[in-house]
Amino acid sequence: MYYDGKTESLKDLFGASLVSVEAGKILVDGQEYPVLDDVIILLPPGQRPEWVRKRLAGRADETGAVEPGGFARDIQFTFGEEWRRFPGILPEHEEEFLQYFDLVDIVNLADARVCDLGCGIGRWSTFLKDRCRELVLLDFSEAIFVARENLRDVPNALFFLGDLRRMPFRDDFADFLFYLGVLHHLPTGALEEVRALSRCAPAILIFLYYALDNRPGYWRSLLSAVTRVRLSLSRTEDPRLRSAATWALTFGVYLPLIGLGHALRPAGLSRHVPLYDFYHGKSLRRIRQDVYDRFFTRIEQRFRRDQILGLADTFRRITVSDRPPYWHFLCMR
Repeated sequence: MYYDGKTESLKDLFGASLVSVEAGKILVDGQEYPVLDDVIILLPPGQRPEWVRKRLAGRADETGAVEPGGFARDIQFTFGEEWRRFPGILPEHEEEFLQYFDLVDIVNLADARVCDLGCGIGRWSTFLKDRCRELVLLDFSEAIFVARENLRDVPNALFFLGDLRRMPFRDDFADFLFYLGVLHHLPTGALEEVRALSRCAPAILIFLYYALDNRPGYWRSLLSAVTRVRLSLSRTEDPRLRSAATWALTFGVYLPLIGLGHALRPAGLSRHVPLYDFYHGKSLRRIRQDVYDRFFTRIEQRFRRDQILGLADTFRRITVSDRPPYWHFLCMR
């Protein structure tokens, strides 16, 4: 079994006295967690995706499930569907990894346990797997099983299906933690969740959608129109409609704006065109994945730079990158 030989790591992660690995489960100080396809299931039955519940059908802990409050099943469904549709690690993901990690001294992670929260398909962990001592990947959707496949050749990774607000790990379980692009989709205040994460690691890298506070006013007017479209589309779970809308928005909105940015670039005006900065040079598949991500999530929180700097009430230092994606920032406790 995959977790044979990893009991010491698991004991340290949970802050437990005893961890044992058995067929289809691990026991942590007597608490049982199912293991499915090398993924440790931390979510209670009422929060587990339908596919996972079906796979675990018949187990004692699958009965009498009550779903805790503050849980957005539609967001879980959307992320699970997104990463099943777009499971591959793409060439441009490495460039994006370097953009997100511009504030991090990656060399110093060599002896670190690194936690990838909201890991999706493990696209960022792919570029850290040989640069750290151990990886902890956690997601609350079925995407965690895609991450397990993408990191199949990585022996130093631990995989969890779990909720960041209810992680049963000890304080300071990681040396470095990153959470990129998920908190702003959850039904709880994203900045409060960042503050709560301060117990988990001394250094935390976060990406939250920006409030377009460093952009011209007309960008915010466009955002209002986009928000109405998103709220309408996010109501459907029909895969055919989602696919059709993704293609339509890719070819009807994203590619024309990228083309306009290219046309205005010789005049130095491309920075005024929405979407151009981040998406020029991206593959069609990468653009479609972000369209899906952007338009099928009901919840979207956005933040100004000064709001992020307000986290100084919890952290010793907050460093916000001046480069896209906006805003990504490093919190030091």
